[in-house]
Amino acid sequence: MAASKPVESQSGSGFPRWQLALLVGTPIVLGVGAVYLWKRNKTKDTPGKSNGERTTPEGSANPVQGQGARCDGCCYGDHPLDRAQGAKNKGNKYFKAGKYEQAIQCYTEAIGLCPRDNQTDLSTFYQNRAAAYEQQMKWTEVVQDCTQAVVINPRYIKALFRRAKALERLDNKKECLEDVTAVCILEAFQNQQSMLLADKVLKLLGKEKAKDQYKNRDPLMPSPQFIKSYFSSFTDDIISQPLQKGEKKDEDKDNEGEAAEVTESSGYLKAKQYMEEENYDKIISECTKEVESGGKYTAEALLLRATFYLLIGNATGAQPDLDRVINMEDANVKLRANALIKRGSMYMQQQQPMMSTQDFNMAAEIDTRNADVYHHRGQLKILLDQVEEAVRDFDECILLRPDSALAQAQKGFALYRQAYTGNSQSQVQTAMDGFEDIIRRFPKCAEGYALYAQALTDQQQFGKADHMYNKCIYLEPDNATTYVHKGLLQLQWKQDLDRGLDFISRAIEIDNKCDFAYETMGTIEVQRGNLEKAIDMFNKAINLAKSEMEMAHLYSLCDAAYAQTEVARKYGLKPPTL
Repeated sequence: MAASKPVESQSGSGFPRWQLALLVGTPIVLGVGAVYLWKRNKTKDTPGKSNGERTTPEGSANPVQGQGARCDGCCYGDHPLDRAQGAKNKGNKYFKAGKYEQAIQCYTEAIGLCPRDNQTDLSTFYQNRAAAYEQQMKWTEVVQDCTQAVVINPRYIKALFRRAKALERLDNKKECLEDVTAVCILEAFQNQQSMLLADKVLKLLGKEKAKDQYKNRDPLMPSPQFIKSYFSSFTDDIISQPLQKGEKKDEDKDNEGEAAEVTESSGYLKAKQYMEEENYDKIISECTKEVESGGKYTAEALLLRATFYLLIGNATGAQPDLDRVINMEDANVKLRANALIKRGSMYMQQQQPMMSTQDFNMAAEIDTRNADVYHHRGQLKILLDQVEEAVRDFDECILLRPDSALAQAQKGFALYRQAYTGNSQSQVQTAMDGFEDIIRRFPKCAEGYALYAQALTDQQQFGKADHMYNKCIYLEPDNATTYVHKGLLQLQWKQDLDRGLDFISRAIEIDNKCDFAYETMGTIEVQRGNLEKAIDMFNKAINLAKSEMEMAHLYSLCDAAYAQTEVARKYGLKPPTL
């Protein structure tokens, strides 16, 4: 599928993709098959910027005189603030000794003694008492004290983060996300600990929402272009082949009466006819007729029905059909292998890589010369960051089908990714030369140009990448995702926001079911500070999601944008915009 939507590997490095909806003002780039930040350096410890746990209270701890629980603040002077500071320092000493109940009593005394006009000190005392409650796992008290500290000082990072952690423990993910979002912005996204908490909460929220929404969603047929691209990735798939002359119905024979075998009426054959006419909405019902009548094309009808169940996002409906075909030992082996490929891909979408791998391996065992098995297993291996194994699978596919331009292009991409992640400049150049050879030998393969363009973008050869995308558009003018990639390129190359959005808008005009276009536009609108529009774009993408995993990711982006609106409303915090 040319210029396909980027995917993430299971163990990728760098920032998670949700940060594109949080870390605004940062140039973005399509690279190594995924949308990443331009500069993907992992956060490192720097002086003055701790990445460790914020567990200690604030302020120095002077020696405690006596071990009684009561804090004799008067020994620090007669002024109420001096006495409050003395109680706080004594509390810090108890805290460091692990005597949290005594520390709480001292912090409570400090709060009572502190003059109300000493707001900074008062907020510190509340935050310190919250730290002691945290050690006792009294999460409600932690939230209460941190809230007092934040009311006094709305940009108090320690109090906001401590409250976020306590809210997570109380399973209040929404407010936890708002607090940790504020912390991320205040820290300019430089603290790994707060970033990891944000990532964790966003993923949990996304999974929870997607679990409920996905199973209750109305089935939605993808665009004809998407469906045709999907089937084009198979070469040994019986059900995607055009109707043979002998399968035509009487009324479909040519008018000159050429000799052709006439077959009996069949729901499956009608479904195949609808496929040729791109009348996809009628296919499932016709396949059901074939299955219920026990026709001779039952296995084919089950597989075709399962395929369209998968295309509309109904994995629950697809799996029984796939299971049935796989267990038909007397069925055509290519049907069974194709069913295993599709079930394996479904398991991967459901984040069950072991079961996915088992299905692909079984397909290779029962149909050793099926090029599709190795082609699609190679794609799976890329997702699992098993690049060397992916290359071997693509080689096997190419050995069986030397004219498979798609496998050649994806092998080139796998080699490039291996070189890129290994930081080997010589191997990167070899891989880039390999792309040149691929597009020379297969000048009509849009995927070759698309993947080469992604590699060129990584290497900041923007002009040449743009030329490759133009080649894709010439070969496949109706491929919406190519326009999205070209739009992203304009942002990184020329920082031309308007032109980038024009290309993405064009993608939506071509295919108003292109969830990748809505997702990307939402991400850009976040970076422009247009959060309401961004949320609208993310919601449109959510309604088009083709798997529960993809929907969960989109909910994470949407929740990240919504959290920013709340942080801006509550604290007046807004990251820089494009």
